[in-house]
Amino acid sequence: MRIGRRILLPVILSGTFVQLFSVTVMQVAVVDVQRDLGAGAGESQLVLAGYTLTYACSLIVSARLGDRYGYRRMFVAGMALFTAASLGSAAAPSAGALVVGRLAQGVGSGLMAPQILSIIQSALPAGRRPAALSAFGATMAAASMAGPVLGGVLMQLHPLGWRAAMLLVVPVGVVALVLSPALPRVEPAREAKRIDPVGASLSLAGLVLLVLPLTAGRDAGWPMWTWLSLASAVVLLTGFAVSQRKVADPLVHPATFADPATRWGLAIVLVFNAGVPSFTLLLSMHLQGAQGWSPLEAGLGIIPYAAGALVGSGFANVLGSRFGPWALAGSAVAMGLAAIVVAATIDGPRWPYWFALCLSGIGFGVFTASAFTQIIARVGAEAATSISGLLPTAQQLGGTLGVTLAGIAYSAAEHAMWHAMAYEAAVFALAAICTTRLAGAGVRALAGR
Repeated sequence: MRIGRRILLPVILSGTFVQLFSVTVMQVAVVDVQRDLGAGAGESQLVLAGYTLTYACSLIVSARLGDRYGYRRMFVAGMALFTAASLGSAAAPSAGALVVGRLAQGVGSGLMAPQILSIIQSALPAGRRPAALSAFGATMAAASMAGPVLGGVLMQLHPLGWRAAMLLVVPVGVVALVLSPALPRVEPAREAKRIDPVGASLSLAGLVLLVLPLTAGRDAGWPMWTWLSLASAVVLLTGFAVSQRKVADPLVHPATFADPATRWGLAIVLVFNAGVPSFTLLLSMHLQGAQGWSPLEAGLGIIPYAAGALVGSGFANVLGSRFGPWALAGSAVAMGLAAIVVAATIDGPRWPYWFALCLSGIGFGVFTASAFTQIIARVGAEAATSISGLLPTAQQLGGTLGVTLAGIAYSAAEHAMWHAMAYEAAVFALAAICTTRLAGAGVRALAGR
């Protein structure tokens, strides 16, 4: 049992690492994929978007599956599927096969992600949860940066190129599966004997119809089907929300939204993540496109951001405990200011640019490592599973929306980087404003209780 406790966090956080690593590594690998497999623009977009599509759309249902069949069992199933799909993706003989592999990777990630938060909440005593959630945030920070850096190195130096970068997650998955029997076996709750089929169908269909046009619409020129899809998504997700009030076994427990602080917390996660993935993606695109950098140079060029993220996550617990939501607001403001400095200095002197990247990384690390702690602190036991699915869903939807909007800003005018970073600054300012409402709702970090 003592060994199980020691490896609990490394095993489940390995799932967090491979999920985010697989997102960021493909952002720098897609150009190599186009050359190697002859992928067209549409196939390249699906290689990037297919993973996000199946990942984001499966999270709410997966959280309930964990309640029904056990968190450990669903974590293992997700990790096994993800690892097998990663191996298949690395060996893909064509762009179509790679797209299928990426879709399967997303499903595996979607099965894992809610179980990680549920295991932290159910298997650890209250006093250890803040440190565990801080480690969860630090892992997200490390994985988000490891993808571009390690991916760039392998694509530059390894003969397998992008395939070697995709294979990096396979040994991590294998080790996690070997050690998974040591994870605690949490019995499903008695009331979780049934999964609402209507709610599951509405949520899955609604999220697919929402995420698909957001990921593919801009490159396709926003044809009519994208607008019909968005309109249908609104109808289906509204129907899902209504249905949850009328069924005996809702996928999302009504208590989840009973506290205004929880509602604001989910909104903040969504808004903040509308800026984070797009910031690193646009930076990588600009460095490799307008600046002519190689994938390796682009990966190494954001190391100050990675270093700042790790530093920020190390201080997140202390800052969150002392300042509560105001630490999140300060992080968002720091990232907004850094975005403006990046735009002003990316073609000029290096030291202000490195400083701005480091400042942005610190803000990212503090926010990511403490936001979930402060939100989960307000959620009762009956809504724990629901929030485990909703938080990563808000995270993914925010990232998807942000990549779309930031891409529009980047391609809308001659001064691309200025417009893109102005978008980033506006998003982080909005996140800071929303965080003041969270502070007004009286949220306190769990670590400070």
